[in-house]
Amino acid sequence: QVQLVESGGGLVQAGGSLRLSCAASGRTFSTYTMGWFRQAPGKEREFVAHISRSGDTYYVDSVKGRFTISRDNAKNTVYLQMNSLKPEDTAVYYCAARGTPGGPYVYWGQGTQVTVSS
Repeated sequence: QVQLVESGGGLVQAGGSLRLSCAASGRTFSTYTMGWFRQAPGKEREFVAHISRSGDTYYVDSVKGRFTISRDNAKNTVYLQMNSLKPEDTAVYYCAARGTPGGPYVYWGQGTQVTVSS
């Protein structure tokens, strides 16, 4: 069992930056692919970025060049650095973990609210 706790959300003006953190419990953090997802009001949850256990990263096109995902296995933490934020980035952001490459994300955090004002 893995527990995930997000932090770092808040209110920021367009063009600003935030860094989200996701702290994970357990000894096997380094073996998981970690992902960030978001859900805006009235919309389905969407994939934002992931980082594999080897450090490979992948982003949805809408955040490429603005967001950076990283991980610190010594701290059992994954980060999402968000720069040049836009109002359309407003959403609840969730981190998630999966143990099987290409498999489903089976562990989810509770989410943290990010609001970008115009």
